[in-house]
Amino acid sequence: MSTNQTKPEKTTVTPAENKKGIENHKKAATHLEAAAKSHLDAAKHHEAGNHEKAAQSTVEAHGHTSLANDCQKEDAKYHASKN
Repeated sequence: MSTNQTKPEKTTVTPAENKKGIENHKKAATHLEAAAKSHLDAAKHHEAGNHEKAAQSTVEAHGHTSLANDCQKEDAKYHASKN
């Protein structure tokens, strides 16, 4: 940080807001883990030649990725409102 820049002010976060943020991050992580598992399942199904199950696993992965993205958007909106 150069000498002519000021430090950003600290944002006050209530305990309830903090708890909500923590839970939101955990929910996003859970969905991302589930998406990764579904992608690995899809790869295994492709290797076994079961393309129908691979497609199903891919759809499941996409659903979890979308839900994780929703959590991340919610978190971004929260942080944007605090700036």
